[in-house]
Amino acid sequence: MNIDPEPPTNTPSWLGIGAILAAVGASACCVGPFLLLSLGIGGAWISTLTALEPARPFFIVLTLILVGLGYRKLYLTPDRCAVGEICSTTDNQRQQRLLFWLGSAFILMLLAFPWVAPFFMA
Repeated sequence: MNIDPEPPTNTPSWLGIGAILAAVGASACCVGPFLLLSLGIGGAWISTLTALEPARPFFIVLTLILVGLGYRKLYLTPDRCAVGEICSTTDNQRQQRLLFWLGSAFILMLLAFPWVAPFFMA
């Protein structure tokens, strides 16, 4: 009896999207008011935007977990693609890794923004 291997499934990049959304959530308490003030929009209501500050550690941990899972998927999990499929080309892997590192740099900037923001306000 000949059993064919299971065909590879192309999973969406939910790890990268989730990591970016979690990083935005982690920095929403600081980036939102900073952007509004930079645009000249002000008022007492802007202080209510800092209500997400208590949830910031949860978002940071979630972001780091998702980035770690993305790293694991790109570098540590062996490919399950047949020869000739698009996922087995080195150009595709190179592009995925480049986008991963660019996204990770953007995420790092978002996570570090609350600590760096006071330098911009001076």
